[in-house]
Amino acid sequence: MPERSLAAVDVAAVLAALKAKATKRTRDGMGRYGIPSDHAWGVAVSDIRAIAKDVGRDHALALSLWKTGVYEARLLAAFVDEPERVTSAQMDRWARAFDNWAVCDTVCFALFDRTPHAFAKVALWSASEKEFVKRAAFALLASLAGHDRASGNGAFLACLPVIERAAPDERNFVKKGVSWALRGVGQRNAVLHARSVTVARRLATSAEPAARWVGKDALRELTGPAVAGRLARRAVERSAHGTTRSRPSLA
Repeated sequence: MPERSLAAVDVAAVLAALKAKATKRTRDGMGRYGIPSDHAWGVAVSDIRAIAKDVGRDHALALSLWKTGVYEARLLAAFVDEPERVTSAQMDRWARAFDNWAVCDTVCFALFDRTPHAFAKVALWSASEKEFVKRAAFALLASLAGHDRASGNGAFLACLPVIERAAPDERNFVKKGVSWALRGVGQRNAVLHARSVTVARRLATSAEPAARWVGKDALRELTGPAVAGRLARRAVERSAHGTTRSRPSLA
């Protein structure tokens, strides 16, 4: 895709469109979800997505939006960036700037999991001491589990020890991310489900409180009827199609 040249007025126009959708009610409500509003305007995610759809994919614009430091601009950056142009260095730079779960999860769910660097970042970031970088490792793995239709079981099986090592981390956003990743991997297919349930059962009997929480939280979902039904439907779909489905787009 050819690079589109952006004048400063174009970035300013996009920011103006964002700010026009801001409301005090939305900004005041962010605290209820643990999202700091210091650098936020108060724009609903549905409005950010609508603007992203109008703007289209644009890597240069995404970089400019991210540099503003504005919460909504950073969410918009995730929706408009071009995954094939995102570099490993950009991913590390953005991850180091994560300061809340909403930006972290949106960037991983809408952008980073579509890059060729995704699995490498799961392993790398999982060892970080920074709460939201470590959270990003597991938000990214959960996103890959839900969206990646190309990778085989091996890539996800290799991540189960990463999950297990991180499970004792007591920090709220980390342990919730670890559980999310384990639940996501376990819902891909029967093979990964069996292996994930084994890990979850082991964690559920751990001497570490956070690991026990992760194990029990994952088991509640992975052993429930909803997951069993979903796995059965997916098995039927794979059998009927006989081919790998293309990866869906969120944009």
